[in-house]
Amino acid sequence: MIENELATDLIALTRQNILDDYRLVCESRQASLLGRKDVMGGRAKFGIFGDGKELAQVAMAKAFRKGDFRSGYYRDQTVVAALGGLTWQQFFSQLYGHADVEFEPHTAGRSMNNHYTTRYLDENGLWKPQTTTYNHINDLAPTAGQIPRSVGLAYASKLYRGNESLHKMTDFSHNGDEITFATIGDASTSQGMFWETMNAAGVLQVPLLMSVWDDGFGISVPVEYQTTKASISKALGGLQREEGTNGIEIFTVKAWDYVGLIETYQKAAELCRTHHIPVLVHVEEVTQPQGHSTSGSHTRYKSPKRLQWEQEGDCNLKFKEWILTNGYASADELEEIDDNARKLIRQERNNAWKVYSEAILHEQNEVVTLLQTAAHESRFTSELLKMSDELKREIVPLHRHNTSAIRKALRFLRFEPSASRNSLVEWLAKNAEVNHDRFSSHLYSESPESPLKVTPVAAQYLEDSPLLDGYQIIRANFDALFEQDPRIVAMGEDVGKIGDVNQGFAGLQEKYGELRITDTGIRETSIIGQGIGLAIRGLKPIVEIQYFDYIFYTLATLTDDLASLHYRTKGGQKAPLIIRTRGHRLEGIWHSGSPMGSVIHSLRGLHVCVPRDLTQAAGMYNTLLRGDDPALVVEPLNGYRLKEYLPSNLGQFCVPLGEPEVLREGTDLTIVTYGSMCRIVQEAAEQLSQLDISVELIDIQTLLPFDIHHSIVDSIKKTNRVIFADEDMPGGASAYMMQQVLDGQNAYQWLDSAPRCVSAKPHRPAYSSDGDYYSKPNVEDIVEAAYSLLHEANPQQFPALY
Repeated sequence: MIENELATDLIALTRQNILDDYRLVCESRQASLLGRKDVMGGRAKFGIFGDGKELAQVAMAKAFRKGDFRSGYYRDQTVVAALGGLTWQQFFSQLYGHADVEFEPHTAGRSMNNHYTTRYLDENGLWKPQTTTYNHINDLAPTAGQIPRSVGLAYASKLYRGNESLHKMTDFSHNGDEITFATIGDASTSQGMFWETMNAAGVLQVPLLMSVWDDGFGISVPVEYQTTKASISKALGGLQREEGTNGIEIFTVKAWDYVGLIETYQKAAELCRTHHIPVLVHVEEVTQPQGHSTSGSHTRYKSPKRLQWEQEGDCNLKFKEWILTNGYASADELEEIDDNARKLIRQERNNAWKVYSEAILHEQNEVVTLLQTAAHESRFTSELLKMSDELKREIVPLHRHNTSAIRKALRFLRFEPSASRNSLVEWLAKNAEVNHDRFSSHLYSESPESPLKVTPVAAQYLEDSPLLDGYQIIRANFDALFEQDPRIVAMGEDVGKIGDVNQGFAGLQEKYGELRITDTGIRETSIIGQGIGLAIRGLKPIVEIQYFDYIFYTLATLTDDLASLHYRTKGGQKAPLIIRTRGHRLEGIWHSGSPMGSVIHSLRGLHVCVPRDLTQAAGMYNTLLRGDDPALVVEPLNGYRLKEYLPSNLGQFCVPLGEPEVLREGTDLTIVTYGSMCRIVQEAAEQLSQLDISVELIDIQTLLPFDIHHSIVDSIKKTNRVIFADEDMPGGASAYMMQQVLDGQNAYQWLDSAPRCVSAKPHRPAYSSDGDYYSKPNVEDIVEAAYSLLHEANPQQFPALY
């Protein structure tokens, strides 16, 4: 071995490379140490760091190429810094929660520390090239939450390599050569998300390189309680690929073995990149110098012997010993690097705190001046001056202190009209807009491609348009969409060969090929993950969850990752995935539920479309595929065999989101509903007309967004009575619709009768042939609910039924 160069099997390292790596691991360690001090000192409220994993991440970074992706969690600061995606000032800005993209470009203070982002959207929310950057998909804190999407990010490489029509999309891929690097702590591999994903990767044969940082514990619980054989690499041995089979390749390496780590990651990356073979790299003997997080000390659960071993086996210390032993630097040279790292990190931390606190103090000075001015014009002088003094004495100033002070001051001044009071009101209004941008913007797309900006186009019909089953309508529309756009792909259980259980894709796999219309295993969570990854990488996936009730298998991934991605990156990332499912009626407990309340309150950030028939569903797909937001479409399970006319402008007609449709005009009563209930209410309205009751029937079309132009209140102004009808359980979507209309649209003031909700029984629907009738609202329920409102108003004209 020569002094200035180390030649491994796959990479050559110079003395300068080695010392640069040492400098980086020292800086990263100092950032972790100082970050913890800042939390314990009150500057930040929580901290979780990547100390103990520095050397492995340096090695991983050497295998990373531009165009590759990382899907990780809250320990990856070193690899992101190594790839130029993180400055140490940004590290501390995120720790403090600086709500400014200029200083905290990863999440604008919306995620806790160590959650990193490549902003692959420009300032208008449109795609930037992904092949010229190292791509970090915003990290997740929920254990194993980052794993499902990793299989989709890797699967995209397979599609880009195998589908020639995508080869021109060079901003997103170069022949599918991109690797997805996923990272996870050893304890989190106990989660089902991890096992499901590893199995899917082995089946699909995609370039997923999974790194497991094994520090022997899951907070306080040792690995013996976490993993069979106390080793994830041994536990996954059954997935090891063999001659003539698919599967994964498995490597083990020590966290302190600099050369071994580099060689392992180079070999693993070559298998992934060239051959699309998924790889597990089990990094053993990882230490955790500061324990799990700032929420407690690891001395509570680690033995003195274990603590001593961790101190002696620390990867940075071992790296230093290796450098000295092999003569790459002297002790004095390394000490100088250590000292410079400490100085640099302290300076970067001070810079971050300065710009963070100065922004708040500038705002604080404005408020103090306003309060003092108001104090001199008010009889509450002492109270207002006291508030001003308290504000100035805040040890760790926050924006909320300023806003709270103004709001409290206005209580004192409520009977004192004055110029200073007006100034406080103006400041509060202006700051409400500022704080909306800081903390509440970008829940949905604000780009020119927002689906809310898609121009509605009505379905058109010819004189001889055929009358077909609903499934034939949706199938014909999907056919038109796949013909128009090679980026559109579909996948799910039974979607391919048989064209889904209700035939919506029947015959389309044979026409467009398995890469575009694909069967999957029974693994809902990783199906969603596949879709998220594809959507992130510029494709237009439609993934199917076979029945609506099965959405619960995927809920964590949908809510923690997909629904919040655009929000938690403040418009830096998006994943316009469409989830297709079916529900409402027919098949009993596990196949025809309507868990709308669960969905609309868990999935803010998705559009939730609830079509009443398959033509309407087709128009919603056409709209969504022209947009760039994720969405859930719940098709009516009992609509596939009902007859509809075939539109002549397939793939072109677009149903607007958030705009209810009046299906029947009336004067006595408004009924607001959606989906399969539309047909029930239509029939009830016909029967009510025979009782001299005129019903106005409104189909909301989408639950999210809900009536963006507030049109429902106009109907209530006319009828003065309203029923919200829904198949969800009591207090679910019916209560949501009521709140949106009565509270959000102030419709209560136009009511002559109490509003009414008609919903399902508080249990899942019974399976028997009578199950729907007795479990969910039926025609008689609607008729009697409507009649009772009119009976209350005019009992002579509408005497009691029973």
